[in-house]
Amino acid sequence: TKVFSSKRPRCSIRPLYSGNKGLPLKKASDRLAIALYARQSIEKENSISCETQLEYCKSRLMPDESKIKTIPFVDEGCSGGNTNREAFQRMMHMVEKGKITKIVIYRLDRISRSLSDFVGILNTLKEHNVALVSTQEAFDTSSPYGDMIVKILMVFAEFERNSIIARVTQAYEYRSQLGFYMGGKTPYGFGLEDIKINGINTKRFSPIVDEIEQVKYIFENYAVENVTLGRLQKNLIENKIMPTDGSSWSTSKLSTILKNPVYVKADNNIYEYFALKKTNIISQPEAFDGIHGIQLYGKTKHKPESMDWYDIKAIVMTHEGVIDSDIWIKCQNKLLKNKQIRNAVSNKASWLGGKVICSQCGRRMTTIKGKIGSGEMRIYFTCTGKSHNKICTGTRTTIYAENLEDMVYRAISERLVSLKEFRAKTNSIANPMINELRNKIKTLELEEEKIAEAVTKSEVNSDLLALLSSKASKLQSDKLEINLKIQELQSKEVENKTVINISKKWKTANFEEKRGVCSILVDRILIDRSGNIEIVWNI
Repeated sequence: TKVFSSKRPRCSIRPLYSGNKGLPLKKASDRLAIALYARQSIEKENSISCETQLEYCKSRLMPDESKIKTIPFVDEGCSGGNTNREAFQRMMHMVEKGKITKIVIYRLDRISRSLSDFVGILNTLKEHNVALVSTQEAFDTSSPYGDMIVKILMVFAEFERNSIIARVTQAYEYRSQLGFYMGGKTPYGFGLEDIKINGINTKRFSPIVDEIEQVKYIFENYAVENVTLGRLQKNLIENKIMPTDGSSWSTSKLSTILKNPVYVKADNNIYEYFALKKTNIISQPEAFDGIHGIQLYGKTKHKPESMDWYDIKAIVMTHEGVIDSDIWIKCQNKLLKNKQIRNAVSNKASWLGGKVICSQCGRRMTTIKGKIGSGEMRIYFTCTGKSHNKICTGTRTTIYAENLEDMVYRAISERLVSLKEFRAKTNSIANPMINELRNKIKTLELEEEKIAEAVTKSEVNSDLLALLSSKASKLQSDKLEINLKIQELQSKEVENKTVINISKKWKTANFEEKRGVCSILVDRILIDRSGNIEIVWNI
């Protein structure tokens, strides 16, 4: 709890001595004074004067405290709603310096009328072993009764803090669901403009023409086949297209822009994209009108390449998108594919780098170059749990990289043959199914048109209207389910083509191509203590 005013010299909680560490704290008997604090509010009518308050304070001093110096602190015409009071600030500074042993006040509300501030003050006084005594409430923090009261106040303060947090969280969720701008860094290409939504003043993203043109250039170029982030960065520099904020292009900055859904025109394709990722879509399907952008809230605890985004909320915003959905989705798929390939590699010595795992400790195995009996240098895999973390015994046999690569190469060759045969069969089934599903969608759309015509051209009662509305919702749900099936079948078609292309290239693949194929087909290669090998496949 913030207790001290930022306008005064810094007054955060510090040790009583600011010198060398290890010095003992001052004892209460070594301190210099007892503080007598009085405050009179701005409204002086029927209020006790500060002089009278000080007299009451002096009357509560104990006989053995008569020789201790007393210092009056007086704030006249000051509200108790905050702690930004000159005399109070000076008193708390002396508390911090260890010069006060006790504070005596006329009544508790003279210190503060805010519960959170009062609890914060009590915490500070407790930190410095300073007692607080009230002349009217028989309140003395040095007594068991006073200590009990402090603990009760702490409970109420904790309840107040939790209530505030809950209210703020609920308000944040409600405003975000309405598409309000909820703060944070403004995405490149946008500024902010004032807007009123449902009678509430807020802000929304407003395009900056020059920057938005650059964003369009970035998406359109990256969507082109074989254009990497590095190549895109080079294209921007060669064409003298530089950020308007004075920075420079980096692959991480370009990746951040490309991943952001704030730029996309949110249509049904985007709805299906996030539905497949199991994102918590807050906006209704009709909000995906192909005009407005979308924003994600929350953080996922899953791997970035995972399809599980339960913790992420997707909300259609009030600003207009600038990138077509097909281009945005193409860029996302390309980024994901490139990430999977990059994550599979940990070194240049073997195209299996990053895939080999010790089944004993679960750590990755890395390559080491060393001599064998004849003095020949060879590359072999060793467990990082053994070499780096000292938590594993590793394998009892030497796993040479060349031998492991030969074994995995043969396994992938066999896998590609079986996949090619399987994909050929499924492909012959998938195409007619897609056509049949599209026909079903057309049938559902015709039914929707009939319902719309019945509502607009006929006088219907409330019961019939509710029935038609329920029927329309069911049709919308059926269409979404069919679209998801179509997308799944289409993705299988892409996989079919990928498998065929990989099969053709595998026999003559170079180092990089082998590494790329391995990253797509193989999830991990497990090696146990005896040197037994198990391949876990992605496909």
